[in-house]
Amino acid sequence: MKTRIYRNPVGVSKYTGLALISPFIIGAVLFIIYPFTASFITGFTSDGISVENFRNIFSDGRIKASAAVTLKYTIILVPLKLAVSLGVALLLNMELKGIGIYRTAFYIPSILGANLAVIIMWQYLFTSGGLVNQLLEKAGLSPVSWYGDPDAALFIIVLLRLWEFGSAMVIFLAALRDIPRELYDAAKVDGCGRLRCFFSVTIPQIKNIIFINLVLQTIAAMQEFSAPYMITNGSPLGSTRTVGMLIYEEMFTYGDEVTANAVSWLLFVFIAAVIFLMYRLTGISGRKQK
Repeated sequence: MKTRIYRNPVGVSKYTGLALISPFIIGAVLFIIYPFTASFITGFTSDGISVENFRNIFSDGRIKASAAVTLKYTIILVPLKLAVSLGVALLLNMELKGIGIYRTAFYIPSILGANLAVIIMWQYLFTSGGLVNQLLEKAGLSPVSWYGDPDAALFIIVLLRLWEFGSAMVIFLAALRDIPRELYDAAKVDGCGRLRCFFSVTIPQIKNIIFINLVLQTIAAMQEFSAPYMITNGSPLGSTRTVGMLIYEEMFTYGDEVTANAVSWLLFVFIAAVIFLMYRLTGISGRKQK
Protein backbone atom coordinates (compact mmCIF):
# COMPACT_ATOMS: atom_id res chain seq x y z
CA MET A 1 0.00 0.00 0.00
CA LYS A 2 1.43 3.34 -1.04
CA THR A 3 2.03 5.78 1.80
CA ARG A 4 0.46 9.20 1.28
CA ILE A 5 2.77 12.10 2.04
CA TYR A 6 1.24 15.25 3.52
CA ARG A 7 2.46 18.29 1.65
CA ASN A 8 1.78 21.99 2.13
CA PRO A 9 3.29 25.22 0.79
CA VAL A 10 5.63 25.68 3.77
CA GLY A 11 6.94 22.14 4.29
CA VAL A 12 6.20 18.43 4.23
CA SER A 13 5.72 17.92 7.96
CA LYS A 14 2.15 17.73 9.21
CA TYR A 15 3.30 19.58 12.32
CA THR A 16 4.49 22.64 10.40
CA GLY A 17 1.12 24.41 10.65
CA LEU A 18 0.91 23.65 14.36
CA ALA A 19 4.38 25.06 14.88
CA LEU A 20 3.45 28.24 13.03
CA ILE A 21 0.35 28.90 15.15
CA SER A 22 2.00 27.83 18.41
CA PRO A 23 2.77 31.46 19.47
CA PHE A 24 -0.95 32.25 19.24
CA ILE A 25 -1.88 29.09 21.16
CA ILE A 26 0.65 29.83 23.90
CA GLY A 27 -0.50 33.45 24.12
CA ALA A 28 -4.16 32.41 24.31
CA VAL A 29 -3.44 29.93 27.10
CA LEU A 30 -1.29 32.35 29.12
CA PHE A 31 -3.26 35.57 28.64
CA ILE A 32 -6.87 34.42 28.05
CA ILE A 33 -7.65 30.90 29.24
CA TYR A 34 -5.50 30.94 32.40
CA PRO A 35 -6.68 34.40 33.64
CA PHE A 36 -10.33 33.45 33.01
CA THR A 37 -9.95 30.16 34.86
CA ALA A 38 -7.98 31.68 37.75
CA SER A 39 -10.53 34.50 38.11
CA PHE A 40 -13.43 32.07 38.17
CA ILE A 41 -11.78 29.87 40.81
CA THR A 42 -10.77 32.89 42.91
CA GLY A 43 -14.37 34.14 42.88
CA PHE A 44 -15.48 30.90 44.53
CA THR A 45 -12.56 30.70 46.97
CA SER A 46 -12.80 32.01 50.53
CA ASP A 47 -11.55 29.55 53.10
CA GLY A 48 -12.39 26.81 50.64
CA ILE A 49 -14.53 26.51 47.53
CA SER A 50 -17.89 28.07 48.29
CA VAL A 51 -20.75 29.98 46.65
CA GLU A 52 -21.11 32.11 49.79
CA ASN A 53 -19.12 34.89 48.11
CA PHE A 54 -21.79 35.30 45.47
CA ARG A 55 -24.58 35.22 48.07
CA ASN A 56 -22.89 37.98 50.06
CA ILE A 57 -22.68 40.15 46.96
CA PHE A 58 -26.45 40.36 46.64
CA SER A 59 -26.74 41.68 50.21
CA ASP A 60 -23.93 44.23 49.86
CA GLY A 61 -25.34 47.76 49.67
CA ARG A 62 -22.33 49.19 47.83
CA ILE A 63 -22.60 46.59 45.10
CA LYS A 64 -26.34 47.16 44.71
CA ALA A 65 -25.78 50.91 44.48
CA SER A 66 -23.03 50.49 41.87
CA ALA A 67 -25.23 48.16 39.82
CA ALA A 68 -28.05 50.73 39.92
CA VAL A 69 -25.65 53.48 38.76
CA THR A 70 -24.40 51.29 35.91
CA LEU A 71 -27.92 50.48 34.74
CA LYS A 72 -29.00 54.12 34.91
CA TYR A 73 -25.90 55.22 33.03
CA THR A 74 -26.45 52.58 30.33
CA ILE A 75 -30.15 53.35 29.89
CA ILE A 76 -29.42 57.07 29.48
CA LEU A 77 -26.27 56.89 27.35
CA VAL A 78 -26.97 54.14 24.82
CA PRO A 79 -30.18 55.52 23.22
CA LEU A 80 -28.71 59.04 23.13
CA LYS A 81 -25.49 57.82 21.53
CA LEU A 82 -27.32 55.78 18.90
CA ALA A 83 -29.60 58.73 18.05
CA VAL A 84 -26.72 61.23 17.78
CA SER A 85 -24.44 58.90 15.80
CA LEU A 86 -27.23 57.99 13.36
CA GLY A 87 -28.21 61.65 12.94
CA VAL A 88 -24.64 62.71 12.20
CA ALA A 89 -24.17 59.73 9.86
CA LEU A 90 -27.24 60.85 7.89
CA LEU A 91 -25.75 64.33 7.53
CA LEU A 92 -22.33 62.99 6.53
CA ASN A 93 -23.93 60.69 3.96
CA MET A 94 -24.83 63.72 1.87
CA GLU A 95 -22.78 64.36 -1.24
CA LEU A 96 -21.21 67.71 -0.45
CA LYS A 97 -17.92 69.31 -1.37
CA GLY A 98 -15.24 68.52 1.21
CA ILE A 99 -17.45 66.02 3.05
CA GLY A 100 -14.38 63.86 3.80
CA ILE A 101 -12.99 66.62 6.01
CA TYR A 102 -16.19 66.74 8.04
CA ARG A 103 -16.22 62.95 8.43
CA THR A 104 -12.67 63.05 9.77
CA ALA A 105 -13.47 65.94 12.12
CA PHE A 106 -16.46 64.18 13.64
CA TYR A 107 -14.42 61.00 14.19
CA ILE A 108 -11.51 62.73 15.98
CA PRO A 109 -13.18 62.72 19.47
CA SER A 110 -13.38 58.92 19.36
CA ILE A 111 -9.65 58.75 18.60
CA LEU A 112 -8.84 61.03 21.51
CA GLY A 113 -11.05 59.06 23.91
CA ALA A 114 -10.92 59.72 27.64
CA ASN A 115 -7.20 60.54 27.73
CA LEU A 116 -5.63 62.80 30.32
CA ALA A 117 -5.78 65.97 28.21
CA VAL A 118 -9.48 65.49 27.45
CA ILE A 119 -10.24 64.74 31.13
CA ILE A 120 -8.46 67.92 32.26
CA MET A 121 -10.40 69.92 29.67
CA TRP A 122 -13.66 68.30 30.76
CA GLN A 123 -12.99 68.98 34.45
CA TYR A 124 -12.25 72.63 33.71
CA LEU A 125 -15.42 73.04 31.65
CA PHE A 126 -17.64 71.88 34.52
CA THR A 127 -15.96 73.42 37.57
CA SER A 128 -17.92 76.00 39.56
CA GLY A 129 -16.22 78.82 37.64
CA GLY A 130 -15.77 76.84 34.43
CA LEU A 131 -16.85 77.70 30.93
CA VAL A 132 -20.22 75.92 31.14
CA ASN A 133 -21.33 77.82 34.24
CA GLN A 134 -20.06 81.06 32.73
CA LEU A 135 -22.24 80.46 29.68
CA LEU A 136 -25.22 79.65 31.91
CA GLU A 137 -24.74 82.92 33.78
CA LYS A 138 -24.48 84.83 30.48
CA ALA A 139 -27.82 83.27 29.51
CA GLY A 140 -29.37 84.43 32.81
CA LEU A 141 -29.45 80.95 34.36
CA SER A 142 -28.15 79.84 37.74
CA PRO A 143 -24.80 78.01 37.79
CA VAL A 144 -24.92 74.28 38.48
CA SER A 145 -22.91 72.39 41.08
CA TRP A 146 -21.78 69.78 38.58
CA TYR A 147 -19.66 67.79 41.02
CA GLY A 148 -21.97 68.21 44.02
CA ASP A 149 -25.24 67.03 42.50
CA PRO A 150 -25.51 63.26 41.76
CA ASP A 151 -27.55 63.71 38.58
CA ALA A 152 -25.32 66.52 37.30
CA ALA A 153 -22.16 64.49 37.97
CA LEU A 154 -23.55 61.53 36.04
CA PHE A 155 -24.56 63.88 33.23
CA ILE A 156 -20.93 64.99 32.86
CA ILE A 157 -19.83 61.40 32.26
CA VAL A 158 -22.71 60.70 29.87
CA LEU A 159 -21.87 63.86 27.91
CA LEU A 160 -18.21 62.84 27.60
CA ARG A 161 -19.10 59.43 26.19
CA LEU A 162 -21.78 60.96 23.98
CA TRP A 163 -19.10 63.25 22.54
CA GLU A 164 -17.21 60.10 21.48
CA PHE A 165 -19.86 58.88 19.04
CA GLY A 166 -17.44 58.39 16.13
CA SER A 167 -17.20 54.60 16.14
CA ALA A 168 -20.98 54.09 16.01
CA MET A 169 -21.24 56.86 13.41
CA VAL A 170 -18.75 55.15 11.08
CA ILE A 171 -20.69 51.87 11.26
CA PHE A 172 -23.95 53.68 10.50
CA LEU A 173 -22.35 55.64 7.67
CA ALA A 174 -21.07 52.46 6.01
CA ALA A 175 -24.55 50.92 6.24
CA LEU A 176 -26.21 54.04 4.81
CA ARG A 177 -23.89 54.10 1.82
CA ASP A 178 -24.80 50.49 1.06
CA ILE A 179 -28.52 51.24 0.68
CA PRO A 180 -29.44 51.07 -3.03
CA ARG A 181 -30.34 54.48 -4.44
CA GLU A 182 -33.15 52.88 -6.43
CA LEU A 183 -35.14 52.31 -3.24
CA TYR A 184 -35.27 56.04 -2.53
CA ASP A 185 -36.14 56.82 -6.15
CA ALA A 186 -39.02 54.32 -6.05
CA ALA A 187 -40.25 55.75 -2.74
CA LYS A 188 -40.24 59.29 -4.16
CA VAL A 189 -42.23 58.10 -7.17
CA ASP A 190 -44.81 56.77 -4.70
CA GLY A 191 -45.02 60.20 -3.09
CA CYS A 192 -42.87 59.62 0.00
CA GLY A 193 -41.23 62.64 1.57
CA ARG A 194 -37.90 62.64 3.40
CA LEU A 195 -39.40 61.68 6.76
CA ARG A 196 -41.44 58.86 5.25
CA CYS A 197 -38.38 57.62 3.33
CA PHE A 198 -36.41 57.58 6.57
CA PHE A 199 -38.89 55.36 8.38
CA SER A 200 -39.96 53.25 5.39
CA VAL A 201 -36.63 52.79 3.60
CA THR A 202 -33.64 53.78 5.74
CA ILE A 203 -34.61 52.20 9.06
CA PRO A 204 -35.68 48.81 7.59
CA GLN A 205 -32.47 48.64 5.55
CA ILE A 206 -30.15 49.31 8.51
CA LYS A 207 -32.11 47.63 11.33
CA ASN A 208 -29.45 44.93 11.74
CA ILE A 209 -26.74 47.58 11.95
CA ILE A 210 -28.77 49.45 14.55
CA PHE A 211 -28.93 46.25 16.56
CA ILE A 212 -25.18 45.66 16.23
CA ASN A 213 -24.45 49.18 17.46
CA LEU A 214 -26.96 48.70 20.28
CA VAL A 215 -25.15 45.56 21.44
CA LEU A 216 -21.67 47.10 21.17
CA GLN A 217 -22.62 50.30 22.97
CA THR A 218 -24.49 48.41 25.71
CA ILE A 219 -21.49 46.18 26.40
CA ALA A 220 -19.16 49.20 26.52
CA ALA A 221 -21.48 51.20 28.80
CA MET A 222 -21.97 48.38 31.29
CA GLN A 223 -18.19 47.99 31.59
CA GLU A 224 -17.58 51.72 32.08
CA PHE A 225 -14.63 52.52 34.33
CA SER A 226 -12.17 55.15 33.11
CA ALA A 227 -14.49 58.16 32.67
CA PRO A 228 -16.10 58.16 36.15
CA TYR A 229 -12.81 57.14 37.75
CA MET A 230 -10.87 60.07 36.27
CA ILE A 231 -13.59 62.74 36.31
CA THR A 232 -15.54 62.21 39.56
CA ASN A 233 -13.82 59.25 41.25
CA GLY A 234 -17.28 57.96 42.12
CA SER A 235 -18.40 61.17 43.84
CA PRO A 236 -20.62 62.59 45.14
CA LEU A 237 -21.38 59.90 47.72
CA GLY A 238 -20.83 57.06 45.27
CA SER A 239 -23.51 58.31 42.87
CA THR A 240 -21.17 57.83 39.88
CA ARG A 241 -19.44 54.65 41.08
CA THR A 242 -20.03 52.05 38.37
CA VAL A 243 -19.54 48.31 38.77
CA GLY A 244 -16.22 48.63 36.93
CA MET A 245 -15.01 51.15 39.50
CA LEU A 246 -16.23 48.95 42.35
CA ILE A 247 -14.26 45.98 41.01
CA TYR A 248 -11.14 48.15 40.81
CA GLU A 249 -11.59 49.44 44.36
CA GLU A 250 -12.21 45.98 45.81
CA MET A 251 -9.09 44.64 44.11
CA PHE A 252 -6.55 47.45 44.39
CA THR A 253 -7.83 49.63 47.26
CA TYR A 254 -9.14 47.02 49.70
CA GLY A 255 -7.16 44.02 48.43
CA ASP A 256 -10.26 41.82 48.33
CA GLU A 257 -9.51 39.76 45.25
CA VAL A 258 -12.25 37.25 46.05
CA THR A 259 -15.05 39.84 45.92
CA ALA A 260 -13.49 41.60 42.93
CA ASN A 261 -13.40 38.41 40.86
CA ALA A 262 -16.85 37.31 41.98
CA VAL A 263 -18.36 40.67 40.97
CA SER A 264 -16.49 40.52 37.66
CA TRP A 265 -18.05 37.18 36.82
CA LEU A 266 -21.51 38.33 37.87
CA LEU A 267 -21.09 41.36 35.60
CA PHE A 268 -20.03 39.07 32.75
CA VAL A 269 -23.06 36.81 33.25
CA PHE A 270 -25.41 39.80 33.51
CA ILE A 271 -24.09 41.38 30.29
CA ALA A 272 -24.39 38.04 28.49
CA ALA A 273 -27.99 37.69 29.74
CA VAL A 274 -28.88 41.22 28.60
CA ILE A 275 -27.44 40.63 25.11
CA PHE A 276 -29.21 37.27 24.85
CA LEU A 277 -32.48 38.94 25.86
CA MET A 278 -31.93 41.59 23.17
CA TYR A 279 -31.53 38.88 20.56
CA ARG A 280 -34.67 37.10 21.71
CA LEU A 281 -36.81 40.24 21.87
CA THR A 282 -35.71 41.63 18.51
CA GLY A 283 -35.70 38.29 16.70
CA ILE A 284 -32.70 39.41 14.65
CA SER A 285 -30.52 36.41 15.54
CA GLY A 286 -30.90 33.65 13.02
CA ARG A 287 -32.93 35.84 10.63
CA LYS A 288 -31.67 35.47 7.09
CA GLN A 289 -31.21 38.44 4.85
CA LYS A 290 -33.34 38.33 1.69
